[in-house]
Amino acid sequence: MKPKIVVFADLDGTILDEHYNFSQTQPIINKLLASDASIVLASSKTRSEVEFYRRHLGLNDPFIVEDGSAIYIPKRYFKTAFTYTKQHLQYYVIELGMPYSEIREKIESIKKETGASIIGFGDMTTQEVAQDTGLPFELAQLAKAREYDEPFRIIEGSEIAVVDAIEDKGLCYTKGGRYFHVLGKTDKGKATTILKQLYQQEFRKAVTIGIGDSPNDFSMSAQVDKSFIIAADKSASSCWQEILQLTKAYASSTE
Repeated sequence: MKPKIVVFADLDGTILDEHYNFSQTQPIINKLLASDASIVLASSKTRSEVEFYRRHLGLNDPFIVEDGSAIYIPKRYFKTAFTYTKQHLQYYVIELGMPYSEIREKIESIKKETGASIIGFGDMTTQEVAQDTGLPFELAQLAKAREYDEPFRIIEGSEIAVVDAIEDKGLCYTKGGRYFHVLGKTDKGKATTILKQLYQQEFRKAVTIGIGDSPNDFSMSAQVDKSFIIAADKSASSCWQEILQLTKAYASSTE
């Protein structure tokens, strides 16, 4: 029986280039979809942002948002039953993170305790987020629609003191390509594990592949059967080509 291939993929620096363009990866993604592979976007981006890219990439699979804070599963996607937190529009949602309002309150406490100058998306206007990230204004609006996770920069102060304070508050942090992120006690790895189990429950054989480019992808990579980390000596394009070849190899091994 042909195994079900599930690719867990980061967005920034993995599917998207530095200009937020995906023209280089779209052809390979199309070939993977044609082979019946599932592509699960696992990003630090918000639900609104991920939905934007899912539409343009032609994806219909579950996705992970805000560094593992929530899993969105389209209704009727899995036939087998599973536990979820709530329903939202066309999705079942498994929440793993802390509400954004609580994250913001804790960040304010951290600022006072450490004396550090920290600026997060919640402190910025949409125009300022657009200028800081290089995003078009419309995408900057989607980036500010946060539900669990706050991207931030340390403008002045000790990084060590801020990180220690984050951990003292019972929070987690990650460092992506552009920003630190602070969130509840979860990560991409925990969300990946849950979805991997659902795929294994649904299909007799599921093979999981992970691809990312930042330390916040390491926990995801640790939970999949085969992982690819994009680095200075290994481009996103070459990693995606290897994934495509690996998918073909799995398919031919069952024929």
